[in-house]
Amino acid sequence: MASGVIPSSDQAITESPPKPIDSARRIDAIDALRGIALFGVLTINLVMGFRVSIFEQFLVAKTSAPPIDRAVETILMLGIDLKAFALFSLLFGAGLAIQFDRLAASPRRAQLLVRRLGVLLAIGLVHLCLIWHGDILTEYALAGLIVLPLLWGPRWLLACGALAFLAMYLLMQAYPPPGLFPDISTIARAAAVEHRIYATGGYADVLALRLREMPLIFPLHVFIFPRTIGLFLLGAYAWRTGVLRTPHQGLMFSIAAAGIVLGATLTILNHVKGIMFSDPSGTILLALGYGAAIIGIANLASGKTLLGWAAPLGRMAFTNYLMQSLIFSSIFYGYGLGLFGRLGAASALAIGIAVYVGQVFFSAWWLGRYRYGPVEWLWRTLMYGAAQPMRQTA
Repeated sequence: MASGVIPSSDQAITESPPKPIDSARRIDAIDALRGIALFGVLTINLVMGFRVSIFEQFLVAKTSAPPIDRAVETILMLGIDLKAFALFSLLFGAGLAIQFDRLAASPRRAQLLVRRLGVLLAIGLVHLCLIWHGDILTEYALAGLIVLPLLWGPRWLLACGALAFLAMYLLMQAYPPPGLFPDISTIARAAAVEHRIYATGGYADVLALRLREMPLIFPLHVFIFPRTIGLFLLGAYAWRTGVLRTPHQGLMFSIAAAGIVLGATLTILNHVKGIMFSDPSGTILLALGYGAAIIGIANLASGKTLLGWAAPLGRMAFTNYLMQSLIFSSIFYGYGLGLFGRLGAASALAIGIAVYVGQVFFSAWWLGRYRYGPVEWLWRTLMYGAAQPMRQTA
């Protein structure tokens, strides 16, 4: 999940002391893209992570599931899965570059940006350990610390870095490091234990199991980490080129068409071969295609009418992401309703859609009264070392 601040101008802001960008100067198209991408993250986290064991996707699929559930899982795996996370990675990288550029006149730039990532790391670790082991914030904070020094370099360095890390990711997909992943029997045992503890255990039982499973979760992050860094750099490069500030409609829709057609072709060919997961190259291409399409549509004359509802959701993506984890853990874990392993993919998706729609209305209501979401306000306050104004003014 990313919640970078997106100003609508490329001019550096030199207020002293530095402060967050005013909400009136954000790029609505990027906020809308983030809000729509959040739906993809929600569906995957819910159907593949909260509803059942996160390890089940690595096991042989069960053929006893109803056709509607198999169809939902297939559509999510092929069409959404890692693509939504890739979009968030691109947006986070762009947001980090924007923060870097607008703090150019501040002697505290490095300190503020490191503090920003440090706060994100702290929140991510709390989320990872105490709420859900599918957290992505911790990985984002660590990747951001690696990307940050490169932002002092020229655009070509960002482009070369992006290509290098994405190539490393694709190479790891083809030749996984030996010994990185546990064997299938270990994964199957972990899934069985989760189904027993998560469905019926109290909070202390769930917490203890979550902490014990950290060594099994760690390889998943290692496997995806180069892609996260590469996409951060690609997002930063896109911002530095100006394509996100003043998007050209023809270019956006050309990228969208090429990315979606090529990405979908690679993904479908992979599926036809009987490979469970999307093609890694196809995943990146589809994410780029989705993002360009949404930005292109959002910048049409009717764009705000079509996608404006998603912008408040995107401005509060950090709060909404954590809120989803709290809601879904309360629904599926034993200390809540205990529905873990008891719902099909279609039923779980229906719950997810209801939660998402509720967040759309809640975000619009909240931002009509306040400048930031609650977690966004805390993040900015800790970053700048001073309480930020919260109430909206006329």
